[in-house]
Amino acid sequence: MKYSRGLLALILTLFFNSSLVAQYLYKDELIFNPAFNAEIEKLGSELYQTTGISLRLVMLKKLPDSKNIVEYEKELLGEFNTPTILLTFSQMESKVDILANETSLYNYFDKEQVLSPVASPVQAFIIALFYSNSFSMFKDTLSNYGGTIIPLLAQKSKDEELLGKYSGSMFNGYADIAEQIAASKGVVLKNAVGSVNQQSIFFVKLFFYGFIFYGIFLYIKRKLYLRKQKNETK
Repeated sequence: MKYSRGLLALILTLFFNSSLVAQYLYKDELIFNPAFNAEIEKLGSELYQTTGISLRLVMLKKLPDSKNIVEYEKELLGEFNTPTILLTFSQMESKVDILANETSLYNYFDKEQVLSPVASPVQAFIIALFYSNSFSMFKDTLSNYGGTIIPLLAQKSKDEELLGKYSGSMFNGYADIAEQIAASKGVVLKNAVGSVNQQSIFFVKLFFYGFIFYGIFLYIKRKLYLRKQKNETK
């Protein structure tokens, strides 16, 4: 059977692209967006070339039966020989986790910060103030902020906006981890997107602060109304 050069080139291109994407966007059951794939691949490839660390993103619809997210990650990490960090998201279970196949890799980034549900120190202070039942818990909550994934995932969105939210939040976290690793290694990534991360988190903070200030406004308005009513009945 004869193939035209054009067809052969197309087959080779598709094969190469599929292999390339599978390097760092290791599993994708949700997004299927070529632009998203390309950005993950570009950043992941540069990180590996400059630091020797593979940062792989796994996007699942649902975890396999009878496995929690850590068990699944441990099983997946058995496939890699090089230093590897997995950033894993499962839609159905609403779970996000980061796991490395070498404990020394945790020295290059702050896992607790990346996975924090709190975006800013002000937000952390307010949560600590209202929800802590001990001074120790207050201190822990106060120091746990700077999350680059969960604050974005937690935002309400319409069904048609879900994929955008998932891809945005996971890319934000992926870039955060990559840039922290690079900084720890004394490397500057040409494909770093730090300013983009800061902008997306800024909008999360803006939404949160707006909600808080609106609540305070309603509280004060209610107090003034009750005081006025009380004075009028005298």
